[in-house]
Amino acid sequence: MATIGDFDPLNSTVPATKIEVTVSCRNLLDMDTFSKSDPGKLSFFHSEYQKFVLDYFFEEKQNLRFDVFTMATSLCFVQDFLGQIFCTLGEIIGSPGGRLERTLSGIPGKKCGSIVFTAEELSNCRVSTMQFCANKLDKKDFFGKSDPFLVFYRSNEDGTFTICHKTEVIKNNLNPVWQSFTIPVRALCNGDYDRTVKVDVYDWDRDGSHDFIGEFTTSYRELSRGQSQFNVYEVSCVRRNKKKTVTLLSFKVESEHTFMFFRTCILAFHSIGNPSQPTSLHYMSPYQMNAYAMALKAVGEIIQDYDSDKLFPAYGFGAKLPPDGKISHGFPLNSNTENPNCVGIEGVLEAYFHTLRTVQLYGPTNFAPVINQVARCAAEVTDGSQYFVLLMITDGVISDMAQTKEAVVNAASLPMSLIIVGVGPAEFDAMEELDGDEVRVSSRGRFAERDIVQFVPFRDYIDRSGNQVLSMARLAKDVLAEIPDQLMSYMKSRGIEARPPQPQTSKNQPLSSSVPS
Repeated sequence: MATIGDFDPLNSTVPATKIEVTVSCRNLLDMDTFSKSDPGKLSFFHSEYQKFVLDYFFEEKQNLRFDVFTMATSLCFVQDFLGQIFCTLGEIIGSPGGRLERTLSGIPGKKCGSIVFTAEELSNCRVSTMQFCANKLDKKDFFGKSDPFLVFYRSNEDGTFTICHKTEVIKNNLNPVWQSFTIPVRALCNGDYDRTVKVDVYDWDRDGSHDFIGEFTTSYRELSRGQSQFNVYEVSCVRRNKKKTVTLLSFKVESEHTFMFFRTCILAFHSIGNPSQPTSLHYMSPYQMNAYAMALKAVGEIIQDYDSDKLFPAYGFGAKLPPDGKISHGFPLNSNTENPNCVGIEGVLEAYFHTLRTVQLYGPTNFAPVINQVARCAAEVTDGSQYFVLLMITDGVISDMAQTKEAVVNAASLPMSLIIVGVGPAEFDAMEELDGDEVRVSSRGRFAERDIVQFVPFRDYIDRSGNQVLSMARLAKDVLAEIPDQLMSYMKSRGIEARPPQPQTSKNQPLSSSVPS
């Protein structure tokens, strides 16, 4: 059985949606002596169909390989290889109009033609929105009011439970009313409406621990009845002399397009940190990437699929710049103040390594200027056409915590998310304050409208065997897992409808567009 400490997106992810990918080819090689090639048979990753369905996970790099063969007309069934390509599912989905065309390769000296992919969501995603309240939730130690929150678990076929949602903490309240939240139906019950949904009630402690208050069970079918006597749940607990109850206030189910139908614009900013030495986290080893480069590459290689022009403004903060040694907390890594864009994540890495040779790394570590800079960009595009993701990588504590909290609160009302990756052995307690999973970030009495911050220490994801690829995959999967929900929560709060990608027309028709009988 899972516990509150087991909430791990690495193990609890369900597909965001199912995607149908259609494949067609054009201008294929003529491999037959007396007749045209029959491009009706495509072999791609154990499938021989031109329409196929895949589970789509935004936070994973889903690699695809496509091999194209001709079907021979003779009885010997010999096939001629026509070419191949490698791509990711994210590249197909992130392409303009959900349409990606790539040139086939694999036959030296030959033009192999091209292959065209179109992605379409198989069906709208059903999501449930619900709200709960409770009464008499005193502390487990019987003294004072509690700081309660709820944890929802989906039951699995093997009898175990997987955490699928946590509410916010309501501080110092015996009778809390939690904010309404939205969760995909598949995440709640995986399509089985009578499957048990377990809910644990916890009391949050300031030291980061959690005291168990009690639990109750329900199901999607019960919840769908809405507010009624059937959805007032008695919380089972050790202390029985007070009847503790949790009540469903509202429940509704909607169909909506998922994350894939929003085009995203990604901004990646890079923290520079402390002076570079051979033992530094910035050390440029000829044998392996340093921690900064690994974190940037892990996250960047996934999110770049969703940026149409692949141009990334990249900045450093915390350095003395040439020629006069002026301290800057937001300088372009490519040294071009007029155009800070780097071409692709590889371009960002190149600019980062160049910067290490030209600037003197320097403190303090001020986060607010960078956050505010991205927020100004996001404030100019609030119609849903763009969404900004700020990636910050740092090895230091925050020097301007009050200003950073205010910047996060202001940014929470804008179309942007903030990912912070801490590298090195430093203590990152201040970073945890910004990650609003337990308690929403506040500044001068104002609470953030949404939870937009995800913080992780990179050291928790380093593979013990030294496998950098595995370390990077673990990091990316965790830090990106919340982005789709954060994006959708902003769009929904602003009443912005998802816009399915419009297919792009072409004068050239594909040579093959259906599966041969």
